[in-house]
Amino acid sequence: MVADLVPARPPRGLLLLVWCGYAAFAVGLLHALVSVYWAAGGTAGLDTLGGTLEELARQRDPRLIAIVWLTAGLKLVASVLGLAVVQQWGRRLPRGLLLVAAWGAATLLVLYGGALTVGQVLVKVGVVAAAPTMNWKAFHWHLFLWDPWFLAWGLLLAAATWGSARRQRTG
Repeated sequence: MVADLVPARPPRGLLLLVWCGYAAFAVGLLHALVSVYWAAGGTAGLDTLGGTLEELARQRDPRLIAIVWLTAGLKLVASVLGLAVVQQWGRRLPRGLLLVAAWGAATLLVLYGGALTVGQVLVKVGVVAAAPTMNWKAFHWHLFLWDPWFLAWGLLLAAATWGSARRQRTG
């Protein structure tokens, strides 16, 4: 009777995957907020980007600023996908479209973050030679924060999406 009114909790493993959705949202939101900060004119941390990107950002190049605003919006949408695959309101969205979008975003994030991180690790351990003009400060920021952050976000979103698809199949 009363037990019939209490919704069944998902198995512990699926509950962990739900938390991955929340974590994917948080990681993505933080990524988006950094982009919004830079697009709005913030300069703290620009030196961690390095190269032409840093120069154009400091010059407030209108094309770059437009791209950063667009990127911030895409990051926000991708972060919300983490919630959509684990929240009740996400079930009101077309399921196939939601899963394709979430898997697509997760794949892009993993490939982008993974390829850059692996490439930088190869430079760091000496398998690939560093350019003589390497900006080591920016390199280390990318190696230890920016690029693994994309990879972690993609893995969290993939886990949440997998859990959502699995829960849908099992009822």
